[in-house]
Formats: sequence, C-alpha cells, structure tokens
Amino acid sequence: MKHLLLGIVMLTLSGCFGEEDRIHTVDELMADEVLLAKIISECRNNPGALRQTPNCQNAEAADWKLRLERMNKALGG
Repeated sequence: MKHLLLGIVMLTLSGCFGEEDRIHTVDELMADEVLLAKIISECRNNPGALRQTPNCQNAEAADWKLRLERMNKALGG
C-alpha cells in the first residue's frame, strides 16, 4: 500500500515539472508561433545563461526558417 501511494504521488508530481524542461524541436516551434515567441523572449532577456541551451538554439533556428519562408512567399516563390 505504501508503494502504491508513493507511486501515485511521484506520477502526480512528475506531471507538474515535465513541460518546462522539455526540449522542443525546430518543427514544433515553427508550428506553434506562440511558444516560439515565448522561448525567444526568454532567451533574449537572459542571453548569458540561456543562449547555448537547446531550446534557445532551436527557437532561433525556427525563427530564421519562418522568416525565410515569409520572405520567399512575399517574393512570389
């Protein structure tokens, strides 16, 4: 019984902390521009600590790809 209760508590708590530590792919960030803007904002507000993190690097890559797609579309491509 004690192990069951401990397992339930651990599963409940693990659901609270998983999303912040998740590394988002470039494609995920391109599909969710609200999340992309949030991550870019956080990264630009603290570049010394966050610039080299995977999420910041992926967000910058996604932002660059989206800008290129928009530019290509604007030029008729």
